[in-house]
Amino acid sequence: MKEDLRDLLKNPQRYFGKGPWTIASAPGRADFLNTHQDYKGLHVVPVGIDLRTFIFAKVLNGGIFRVRSLNLEEELGEPCVDIFRVGKNDMLRKGWFGNYFRGIINVLVERVQAHKLKGLDAIIKSQIPIGSGLGSSAALEIAFLKLLDHLFNFGYTKKDLAEIAYLAETKEVGVPCGRLDHYGSIFGGIIKLECRYPFHVEQLPFTDIIFVIIDSGIRHATMDIHPVRQRGINDGLKVLMESEKVSAKLKAKLGYRYDEPLWERISEEEINPHLSLLDEKVRKRILYTLKTQKSTEFGLRILRGKTELAETIRQKLILGEIMNQQHELLRDLYEVSLPKLEKIREAAIEVGAYGVKISGAGLGGSLIALVKDFSMGTEVLDASLSAGAKQGWISKVAPGAKIESCKHKIQ
Repeated sequence: MKEDLRDLLKNPQRYFGKGPWTIASAPGRADFLNTHQDYKGLHVVPVGIDLRTFIFAKVLNGGIFRVRSLNLEEELGEPCVDIFRVGKNDMLRKGWFGNYFRGIINVLVERVQAHKLKGLDAIIKSQIPIGSGLGSSAALEIAFLKLLDHLFNFGYTKKDLAEIAYLAETKEVGVPCGRLDHYGSIFGGIIKLECRYPFHVEQLPFTDIIFVIIDSGIRHATMDIHPVRQRGINDGLKVLMESEKVSAKLKAKLGYRYDEPLWERISEEEINPHLSLLDEKVRKRILYTLKTQKSTEFGLRILRGKTELAETIRQKLILGEIMNQQHELLRDLYEVSLPKLEKIREAAIEVGAYGVKISGAGLGGSLIALVKDFSMGTEVLDASLSAGAKQGWISKVAPGAKIESCKHKIQ
């Protein structure tokens, strides 16, 4: 944590004026296993990382929300303030940071919670780079919701907050993402998230792991990547569902939309004879889905301690192998890697990283590397920076969203 952030947390009134200030935070997340699978209804395995978004807030009467991003102001020199009221608010231009807050309030209004809201002066300071594949928008939404829930006594569960954030981002802001980011941020740790209703969360006990988070510096937008892959899968499913060559038994496990198939019940052996009906790209997308799901199942056995591998080092080595396999599938079958990402990844592996894979949508963003310890983490980070990475961090498994300090609460 940078010194200025430590100072902010200790004495926000010195920087922002008279309080009382309540501080909430939420972690970024990295895609540990099963990337690009949440929006298909498959379970995913995110990990909370030691990069957090902090929101400093004090209650305002009159139902006015004023949100200000220090990152946009200090680092990018971009417009950094949004003001809106309690009630249904319009979304502003695409990419506007205030839309995430407006979306949260819109969902709460729909849930008839507007009468509890009194408005806030909120100031955001985030350690998570925007567009880096580390869940920056979800951490923003989750920290804001954690703050609102605490100050205004909504009494929501962690799952409630994750669902509100997901609805705000997809239905209000219009980002076609899955639930991985929001659940990963609210729960922290390493979790298995089942992405079909009722969205069961399993907290996994194997958390004695060190990661290096490597920011390539190449910015991307989820809304420019996910829809393209989703449309390709839909096209393939339509062909399979309408083909007389495909058995009724297999069709019963498929569907017309990417999130309808029971992917986890479909084997490569039963679908392989029919993949020749599809064009090459679509065939790759479906094979990616099945192969990555299968490798994730084995990874979960290790994370639960359900294998015969007793030695921690051996467990980490196997997890690294699974990460490497999943990256190669992302690169070769889902086509979301880039030459620069490959160069950085190769440098990290050469100095000893157990496994390195894309985190997030890909085509830029970040890589996540599993390492033996902090010493190896330093070597991996240095090698990655020498290979062209913009920045990076060595991270333990981080806790989920929390209230850092509170001097005020609405009764």
